[in-house]
Amino acid sequence: MTAALEARGLARDYSVARGAFRRPALVKALAGVSFSLEVGRTLAVVGESGSGKSTLARLLTLIEAPSAGALLIEGEDVAHATPATRRRLRREIQMVFQNPYGSLNPRQTIGKALEEPLLVNTDMNAADRRAASLAIMEKVGLRPEYHHRYPHMFSGGQRQRIAIARAIVLRPKILVLDEPVSALDVSIRAQVLNLLAGLKDEFGLAYVFVSHDLSVVRHIADEVMVIYLGHAVETGSRDAIFHDAQHPYTRALLSATPVADPTARRERILLTGEPPSPIAPPPGCPFHPRCPLVFDRCRVDKPPAETKRGREVACWAVTP
Repeated sequence: MTAALEARGLARDYSVARGAFRRPALVKALAGVSFSLEVGRTLAVVGESGSGKSTLARLLTLIEAPSAGALLIEGEDVAHATPATRRRLRREIQMVFQNPYGSLNPRQTIGKALEEPLLVNTDMNAADRRAASLAIMEKVGLRPEYHHRYPHMFSGGQRQRIAIARAIVLRPKILVLDEPVSALDVSIRAQVLNLLAGLKDEFGLAYVFVSHDLSVVRHIADEVMVIYLGHAVETGSRDAIFHDAQHPYTRALLSATPVADPTARRERILLTGEPPSPIAPPPGCPFHPRCPLVFDRCRVDKPPAETKRGREVACWAVTP
């Protein structure tokens, strides 16, 4: 079975100017990330701010081109596709952004915002576009009378529903969700997450769910990929990651997640120092300057991602 989305060693570098008499610096925002995602599954991408999560989201949605590696959508390599094929593939993968206040045009009615993707990407006439926009509004729980209203008339949760409707109006196969509930109240988050779960089943979608909130990830993900400084350090099933994390960075992230039970006892792992700069990443393992398990080899050799204890782990200290 062909995966809906596959990444092979995706990397992204940015050139940053450092003054008139200095050579530009190279920022390694993403340093070779690989995964495979099937229809009906949700891959959560987690990590600290600056780890490369949003860069990965931009590469997956074809907003930016990778500096290295390959991206396959339904088995077709985007880099070597014809312009017509790339145009078709762009319809198959859509994005829901973090901020529902900034992702909608304040001068555009909700109906126009939902019809615009259909106008650009299909041959539908005006009546059909209106009917399709009304139908998708119903799917996400929005009333028909909202069709002629503007974004400022809605709450944050309603705006995110509008953004989700806009993303699925073209009936894509893959949704990339970049922190889709982090700007919402806790009571509204559950509603939006349940909506996303229902839409995935109804439309047969695959999700890439970018988040730093591990409690949300635990609720929605099937697989989890942990990124640190642009590297995938641990990838596995949700249960494997949350019940038996192996990489020391993953364990530190999980130990910082709040729990509702005040009597629960668990180890709190405090990482020292700040993440290294992506302009000058450390040699060897990128996590070694902060790792409590570091030894000499970690400072010299970069660990490959290997199957250990039922998941992919890039760590010399983790035994098979």
